[in-house]
Amino acid sequence: MGPLVCPSCAVEHGLDERFCRECGTPLVYAPGVTDGGPPLNEARERARKVHAGYRDGPLVRVASARNQAEAELVQNLLLEEGIPSLVRRTGGFDVPDFLASGPRDILVPAAGAEAAHDLLRVDPDRPRLQGGQPEWVRALAVVLAVVIFITLAVGVLVALGR
Repeated sequence: MGPLVCPSCAVEHGLDERFCRECGTPLVYAPGVTDGGPPLNEARERARKVHAGYRDGPLVRVASARNQAEAELVQNLLLEEGIPSLVRRTGGFDVPDFLASGPRDILVPAAGAEAAHDLLRVDPDRPRLQGGQPEWVRALAVVLAVVIFITLAVGVLVALGR
């Protein structure tokens, strides 16, 4: 047996494996054992969780998030299933004073796109809302703009009539 062990079911595995044969959990080094390579850091730990079958192909957008925290949550959900991902600020949105705010795109390699869609329950054929808002929100905005315009016009007419 090797120095890798499943943190969930404690089954030992060889160095050539990354996921537990029994439960599918990413493997970790057994306590007190190292592989002789550089010390484990956060990047190496994340890389060990990535399933080799999901690494290939160009990056494809699979989801979006409203801010950086939400994007990191989705990214970690994908990583727990072995799907590598990249978070990118949505094009056309840049507010340097608020670096964590603003929409984000979550991208995965094409080989992992179907698994990501299944995990996140995203229907790629679903029609997207134009402008990102439901129709009733835009209608309400137009009605409010008209009411404000009429109120201002009446106020100006009353002021001129005096």
